[in-house]
Formats: sequence, structure tokens, C-alpha cells
Amino acid sequence: MVCPSPFLQVEMLLRRSIPLWLVAPILLPLLLVAARLLTPTPEVWLHLWETRLLEMFVGTTLLVGGVGATTLLLGTGLAWLVSVYTFPGRNLFVWLLLLPLAVPTYVLGFVMMATFDFAGPVQTALRGWFGPEAWFPEIRSLGGAVLVMMLALYPYVYLLARAAFREQALSTLEAARTMGYSHWQALLKVALPLARPSLVAGTTLAMLEALTDFATVRFFNVPTFSEGVFRIWEGMMDREAATELAALLLMIALAIILLERALRGQARYTQTGGPVQRLAPQPLRGRRAWGATAVCGLTLAVAFVLPVGQLLAWAVAEWQNPIAPTADGVAWRYVLTTLGLAAAAALLAVGMALLVASSARLNAGWLGRAATGLAGLGYAMPGAVVAAGTLLVLAATDNLLNSSGLISGLLLTGSIVGLLYAYLVRFLAVALNSVDASLEKVTPRLVEAARCMGASRTRILGRVHAPLVQAGLLAGAILVFVDVMKELPVTILLRPFGMDTLAIWTYMLAAESYWQAAAIPALVIVLAGLLPVALLVRAGDSGGRP
Repeated sequence: MVCPSPFLQVEMLLRRSIPLWLVAPILLPLLLVAARLLTPTPEVWLHLWETRLLEMFVGTTLLVGGVGATTLLLGTGLAWLVSVYTFPGRNLFVWLLLLPLAVPTYVLGFVMMATFDFAGPVQTALRGWFGPEAWFPEIRSLGGAVLVMMLALYPYVYLLARAAFREQALSTLEAARTMGYSHWQALLKVALPLARPSLVAGTTLAMLEALTDFATVRFFNVPTFSEGVFRIWEGMMDREAATELAALLLMIALAIILLERALRGQARYTQTGGPVQRLAPQPLRGRRAWGATAVCGLTLAVAFVLPVGQLLAWAVAEWQNPIAPTADGVAWRYVLTTLGLAAAAALLAVGMALLVASSARLNAGWLGRAATGLAGLGYAMPGAVVAAGTLLVLAATDNLLNSSGLISGLLLTGSIVGLLYAYLVRFLAVALNSVDASLEKVTPRLVEAARCMGASRTRILGRVHAPLVQAGLLAGAILVFVDVMKELPVTILLRPFGMDTLAIWTYMLAAESYWQAAAIPALVIVLAGLLPVALLVRAGDSGGRP
């Protein structure tokens, strides 16, 4: 056996590490933020401790814990209901219960606040019926924020839990029934343990979304670390202190991810035997059937029908009688800016995703798998962390260019290029998952045949991989496009001066209590958010009947 020369070994190692080099720019902002914890500024942390650090810690802990617990209960309960039973409207609710995914949390938040606040129609009606002393829970509170986020985020758990329940073999639950278990006992002792990895993954997504939110918690007066980063960044104009607080936020997000891995990492749940016969739903009758319909209908009504209906009513009123102080042509500028940024970010993300996924396939091994895994860290991080890390990278690059004499002043900081880079860090994982799933269906024999014919890696990428994953590229582009349209934290912190998007416009109007005016941009965002929901429904239909 002839051993390769050291030079050949180095060349082979460099080729295999190409996917890691591709994702290095994605990881750099997160690494720079994490490095801030190694060199903390004592004055910053002393000031935070003396002011609101403990308050932010308690608020963040209660919010994330409350959202995790409530989304787990609601999402799992609804998934079990539509998976195990049949009742009036069940076939529609299977997919309609996904619709709240289209409504951003901050949109649902300001609609709920305007509807149930002291001056809103609900409390006004109650005081008219029962007198001025009529009591109603305070909506601007931690409980109100948890309720809104539960309604907006439960589909994460519902979607994964329903998929897990559908995959469970009929024989497994029949065995539980022969042992005398009722349906609810079978759920608690058999179905939930089998579905644990999916339930933990969905709950973790909801908790990370709650951790990254700043607009909703600001509406509801809940102090959190994410909201604190924005207050320090924009209110105090102290980006160093904001970055160090973002580093703490990064550690909390990593702790949640590691906890999720620990909860499901050691467990293995498999179905043995031949082809799996899926669970056959049992019919409900009488009060139970209509009770199940009422539960699903009430959830859908509060989480989707109510906010969208209120937005439509406000939008019509604003169209007929505008009340917002918006100059002529500004609204169209917001729309065009948002569409342009979303389209550019989507093209950039799917192009990068194709490079990473294809390189990982052509350089099989642990390096390729590590690259695709690390590329998803940005999506799991709060937007404030991504924004802070991106600013560190942009500032360091500008300083390097200035010191070398190539430019004078700021080139990347506060530019569209910097904003698109932050979007790439944040949403590459969305496009990568879609492209990588499509590449899984490409047989390795095609690549081997291309290599035998002397095709280079670049030619394989352009002539083999790209044409065969067009569906995955399109799906990934749509998902990134919609995510960028809804994105608020990264955009509001890194946008160039004077540039606003539909999300920022919605937030600013809602913060000033211009509910009616905020409805029009919010509706555009909601309509765009229906696109990924349609993709999920189509994917579910292609997998068989619910």
C-alpha cells in the first residue's frame, strides 16, 4: 500500500473542509459575540445589575418557560385530537390549525392588545353591561404575552407532534388498549414517550422564538434580555453594552439548544417489523364530537380568524379614511423596499445553500455533516445576537479597509450589503434544509457518472445538482422571502439610515397606537406568510391522507 505524500494529504484535507470554509462567514458573527463574554466590561455589568438585569432575567425565564409549557400542551393536545379521533370538521382542522403560522407574533400582539385593552371594545362593552367596576384581566402583562405567543407559536409543536403520531404503528397502540389502557392513558404512557423527540424539537422552536422576540414583549411591558438589547442599543446608544448583553442572550439560546439535545439525544424510538399500518382514527359522537370541534374552532378563531378579521376591518377603514401621518408615496416605497430586500436575501440564501449542500455531498464525511449542522446555528439565535455579531464583523472589516488605505469612512456598516449579510446568517438554515432535502433524492450514481466523464465539481454543481433540486430551491427561496418580510429585530438594528420595511412600519405604527393604519402593512405580511403554510399543506397531502 502506497501512502500519499504529505502535500497530497494536505490537499485532500483542504478539499474535504470546503463546506466548513463556506459556512465560516455564517459562524463568525456568533463567535465574535460569544468572545465578548471572555473580556467583559465590569462597568457595564455593574450598571446592568444595579438597574434591570435581575428583572430581565426573571422576565425572560418566566416568558420562555411559560411559552414552552403552554405551546406543548396546546400543540400536543390538538395534534392528538385530529390524529386519533374523527369529529365534524376534523379533515379541515387538520390543515386550518396551521394558519396561525402566517401571523407574526408582534401582529397578533398588537391586535390582541387593541381588542382587550382597557380602551378596547371588549372591556368597553363589559363596563357598559356591568358598570364601571367590571373586572377584566390585565392584558398588558406577562400572562398576556404568554397567551399571545402560545396562540402564535403552538403550530410548531402541533405540526411535529401530528407527524409523530401519524408515524406510530397501529399495533403499538392496540397493544396498549389490550392492556386495558384508555385513549388518554395510551397517550400518556405510550404515544407521548414515542413522540418525545418531536415534541421536544417543536417546543424548543417555540421557546427560541419567544426568546428572540422584542416587539411583543415591549407591547405587553415584559422586561426581557432581547428587549433590553434594543433599549440599550437604540435608547442609550451604547452598542458595547448592548453587544455584551447580546452575548448573555446567546448563551441562553445555546443552553436551550443543548437542553433540547440532552432531552432527546440519548433516546431512540423505532418501529419494528414490516410495513407500518398507521393509526386509524376513532369516531367521536354526541357531546364529545361537538366538544372537539369547539376546541379546534375556538383555537383557530382566536389565533387566526379574530386577528385577520380585525385587520381587514381596520384596513378598510384606513383605506376609506386615512388617519396615519404618512406622506404620499411612502407606503409604496416601504412595499418596494421590503420586496427588494426579501428577493435579494432569498436569492443569496438559496445560492449559498446550494453551494454548501453540494459541497457537503461531494466531500462526504464528518466535515460535510458538521458544515450543514453549523450553518443552522444562525436560525436558532435571537435576532439581536445576529445583529450585534454582524455589526462587529462589518465594523472590523471597515476598520481593516480604512487602515489599509483602500477606503475612507464606513463602507459596510449601515449598508444594504451588511443587512443582507445579516439575513444570510439568520436564514441560511431555512434554505439549506430545503435544498439538502431535495439533494437526498438525487442518486449518487449520477455524480459518479459525471466524475467518470471528467466533470469538475463546479460543473457537477451547475449541470447535475442545480437542475435536479429546482423544487427545493424554489421552496427554500419562498421560505426565506417570507421570513425576511416578517423579520423585525435584525432589520430595525442594521437597516441603512432612512430605510424602512413593512415590518418596521407595522411596528412603529402599532407602538404609537395607530392600530387602524398598522393593519394594511400587517395584512400584506400575513398574506405573504400564507405561502409557507401552503407549502406545508402540499407536503402533507403528498405524504398521504391525514
